[in-house]
Amino acid sequence: MIEVPEVEPVASAWVDGRAVTFRFPDPGHRLAGVRLSQDVRIPGDLLDFHRAAAGASDGAAAGAGDGAAAGAGDSWELTVARPPVTRMEYLFELRYPDGGAETLTDPGNPRQVQGAFGPKSVLEFPSYRPPRWLTADAEPGQSATFEVSAGSLDGAIAVRTWAPAGARDDDVLPLLVAHDGPEYDALASLTRYLAAGMAGGWLPRLRAALLSPGPRDRWYSANPRYARALARAVIPALDRRLATSMRIGMGTSLGGLAMLHAHCRYPEVFDGLFLQSGSFFWPRFDAHERQFAYYPRVVRFVAGVLDSAAQYGDRPVPNIPITPIILTCGAIEENIDNNRLMAQALRARGYPVAWHEAPDMHNYTAWRDVFDPHLTRLLRQVCG
Repeated sequence: MIEVPEVEPVASAWVDGRAVTFRFPDPGHRLAGVRLSQDVRIPGDLLDFHRAAAGASDGAAAGAGDGAAAGAGDSWELTVARPPVTRMEYLFELRYPDGGAETLTDPGNPRQVQGAFGPKSVLEFPSYRPPRWLTADAEPGQSATFEVSAGSLDGAIAVRTWAPAGARDDDVLPLLVAHDGPEYDALASLTRYLAAGMAGGWLPRLRAALLSPGPRDRWYSANPRYARALARAVIPALDRRLATSMRIGMGTSLGGLAMLHAHCRYPEVFDGLFLQSGSFFWPRFDAHERQFAYYPRVVRFVAGVLDSAAQYGDRPVPNIPITPIILTCGAIEENIDNNRLMAQALRARGYPVAWHEAPDMHNYTAWRDVFDPHLTRLLRQVCG
């Protein structure tokens, strides 16, 4: 495969009114084509670049310095309508004459973000504002790691606990339990958010338990064995180690689905839920997910929630705790319709539900950016 030549950085991505333009240099004419890889729902037939016309001028790149325009035909260019988000993650797919291909970040844009599947380039639109707590003073806190044996899973669940500096194990504090916890922390700065909130006085003192996902697809797909392990093994193990008052469950994507599923089976475990972009698959919206090995199990669980909502209407379901739930989702991501449906169903079952649509997609930065005010509100409501 041909290596991408090192060239002087030029403006590679910029916004002009309601349009976004991308450029990729190809001074040696080594490429057969370039395609934009994105998840902001731009139609597939609009993603292929064309060779830039002679005299094309540079725009203002996202984080890239100004440079001389490439020679006639020496670069590839694509202009698309600006998507309805405040920031856009993307990659370039390069195609070579020998049939080879590769995907890489934008070499002309130094702004990148780490994600669950590796780094991506980022274009931030003028309306985007990162959370202010990212730069606030915050102590790192203290952590401990251990494993909980789970007989129902024939394995162990890895746990990392976090607490504010100086907190003792016998101090009675609320506990935030997060699925995909290590990823939430590394990619969405979860414990930094908690530390900044406590330092600033806008969050109560609390601990966090960051749960590793193990075989994620199997465990988090509305799996009764996993729900049992969480409620009957992990939570008791945490209670033996830490003095806990209230518990808040948290998860995103499949992790959000698994947290709601566990709560429905063991409603006494959590006093509040924070669910982000939950994978609440429903055939009307998610037929494209049928290839997922555990799709039928997920649909059965979602159907049970919807059926209960239809049965009870706007009356509370007997004998369930009135647990506050906050759901967030990207306004144009694939899960938006099934999340809207789930929010309506939970309200119908009697839960106090708050719903928020963010101008972003299915990624850890999007989930991070709504911690405040939405997770903040839930923590203050539940923890007092």
